[in-house]
Amino acid sequence: MNRPVVVGVDGSPSSLVAAEHAARAALLRSCPLHLVHGYLHALGYGVPINPYELGVPAPSEDARKMLEQTAADLAGRWPGLDVAVRQVAGGPGATLVEESRRAELVVVGSRGHGGFAGLLLGSVGTQVAAHAHCPVLVVRPAQEPIPVDGPVLVGVDGSEGAELAVGYAADEAARREVELVVAHVGRPDDDRPAQTGELLETAAAAARGSHPGLTVTVRLLLADKPEPALIEASGGAALVVVGTRGRGGFAGMLLGSVSQALVQHAHCPVLVAHPYGEAR
Repeated sequence: MNRPVVVGVDGSPSSLVAAEHAARAALLRSCPLHLVHGYLHALGYGVPINPYELGVPAPSEDARKMLEQTAADLAGRWPGLDVAVRQVAGGPGATLVEESRRAELVVVGSRGHGGFAGLLLGSVGTQVAAHAHCPVLVVRPAQEPIPVDGPVLVGVDGSEGAELAVGYAADEAARREVELVVAHVGRPDDDRPAQTGELLETAAAAARGSHPGLTVTVRLLLADKPEPALIEASGGAALVVVGTRGRGGFAGMLLGSVSQALVQHAHCPVLVAHPYGEAR
């Protein structure tokens, strides 16, 4: 089964930039690209007000034209891209979460139509990043061009989520033919340098083992808190990969505090390393 790369498109500048990233990701993976538009508001707006009117509204003609124009533009800029479009009667966040069950990757922009200006990541992106059944690429900030030459950065803390993130980060660095930087944030007064070094080298060895020839660098970042240190480090990266929850996360949280901070504030796109669900 050749699972597609799925991107949510609503015509906003953020979603169109996300579609560009999705096109590149699809070609790197030799996957088809699906442009999906969930045409009911996330809170249910658009559902018939009269309870005796059964069903949901028909797809929008304007949205159809927007999707087809976007697909044509992408196909023209990315030769060899296999792209399809689809409108789905559902809230955009819930639609993309459902699409993720059968996707190789889901891509979302930092904020679509209806987003509040103060939010770096809108409600749709937040919902998908937390609940998807496959990896999620959050494209932010939207106003900057697609970075291609920088390294892939991944943070490690010894958790299961970080281990999965290292695997995804190594895959991504190998596809892009760039360096992989494995980083750990330690406190300046940490008295366990040997354990820290072992943690970094173990993660780096796993990445090299899965991709012989991959350039892997380890980096120890000294800071009182990991969030600002990794956000700053993301400034020199083409992509940062995060696990869903690290060692300090609460069991009920779908995204830990470090992952949430990077999704909201990183200076480059963020790949959230969800494991693939059962429906593959």
